[in-house]
Amino acid sequence: MSRVPELIGGPVVRTDLPGPRSAEYLAHQGRWESNARTYPRRLPIALAEGFGSYVRDVDDNVFIDFLSGAGVLALGHNHPEVVRAAEASLRALTHGLDFPTPAKREFTDAQLSMLPPGMRSRMKVHFCGPTGANAVDAALKLCKTATGRGAVVSFQGGFHGSTHSAMAVTGLVAQKEPVADGMPGVHFFPFSYCARCPLGLSPESCETNCVALLERSLRDANGGVPKPAAVVVELVQGEGGVVPARPEFVRRLRVLTAELGIPLVVDEVQTGCGRTGTWFAFERYGIQPDVIVASKALSGMGLPVAIILYDRRLDAWAPGAHTGTFRGNQAAFAAGAETVRIVRRDDVLGNVRRRGEQLGARLAELAGHPWVREVRGRGLMWGVELADPAGGAPAGSVAAAVQADALRNGLIVELGGREDCVVRVLPPLNVTAEVVDTACDILTASVRRCCPG
Repeated sequence: MSRVPELIGGPVVRTDLPGPRSAEYLAHQGRWESNARTYPRRLPIALAEGFGSYVRDVDDNVFIDFLSGAGVLALGHNHPEVVRAAEASLRALTHGLDFPTPAKREFTDAQLSMLPPGMRSRMKVHFCGPTGANAVDAALKLCKTATGRGAVVSFQGGFHGSTHSAMAVTGLVAQKEPVADGMPGVHFFPFSYCARCPLGLSPESCETNCVALLERSLRDANGGVPKPAAVVVELVQGEGGVVPARPEFVRRLRVLTAELGIPLVVDEVQTGCGRTGTWFAFERYGIQPDVIVASKALSGMGLPVAIILYDRRLDAWAPGAHTGTFRGNQAAFAAGAETVRIVRRDDVLGNVRRRGEQLGARLAELAGHPWVREVRGRGLMWGVELADPAGGAPAGSVAAAVQADALRNGLIVELGGREDCVVRVLPPLNVTAEVVDTACDILTASVRRCCPG
């Protein structure tokens, strides 16, 4: 019987971290698991169970979880109705390849129903392998097949996954350096990251020069960039440090790609399924992309599923052009359809907007701190960027200290951005006002304790 519900009066940390039992689990993991493991290196706990916005570790410490499985837990840990839907599906059929099934049909209809009305009738769905990176692969293959072109435009600071092609369109150089001969034909352009303008301009003089540079390059016969098969973009860069694109940047990008006949691929792996306050982030910008990449929160509970939704005019694939044995996860489909029903019934998107305003207001208390370069976010996706006030250098070591201090006080947060200098929060979309306030109390106190001066 779960003990978490009876303990959620608030977080409580009873031991040093890691606790003695967690230390045993971490030692076992260090001996037997790949060196590529990441999260337990900075968050040294072994998880036992979760409920809503809380997790309990094997040492009986209880934490507010504002990592949410890197955003996959749309409705928090173990939402009872979503769990029941998955359990019922498991009793009927566990795996269906790409055969039509009742669970898959319900999931497909649910996802299409969440698109803006003008898009629903012209979009098709492709079920990919279980990760967002595989969906990025699928989107690039689809656009290359449909256009007959090979180049891809991506943006500095973007993160699209760790598979070969997804890594190629990711901005993080360190990830790519050990792997020689990456996918060719990728051209990177600056993203509208005004806190650290890639063109060295002030926000007041910018006038979205980032997209103007892309416009000039693609329209210039001597610009060196052939017409690409696709432009791929995150509208809010997640791993890049919670950087929302400026609205004018996005709108000009959509106009440019439409005029030149270039498919616009919007990577909604992290921003999709309600994270920014609309079902997809592109809705906030008033545009309609050609391809949408979705994964993470589609099942609502962390069961793997990934899809692309795309304009049917791009459907140039032959049978078997992009497959994956695990694209028929029936439990994920059932859970995802149930998640959409709950999102509508409980006005979860309204909660995202309300709690997002609350988070923004609470984190704005840090805005005057000399080490806080910027507080930014959309919906329930926020970041606090830390920088040395002397010269503006990213303060990754200070951010790591904030993360560790928050954990010791019962809050799990993530890092991102240049040199991991951004403290990131990704609460469940149904998080309560009380939990947000408690988490913000912990985080703001941690920043003030750990940032010198």
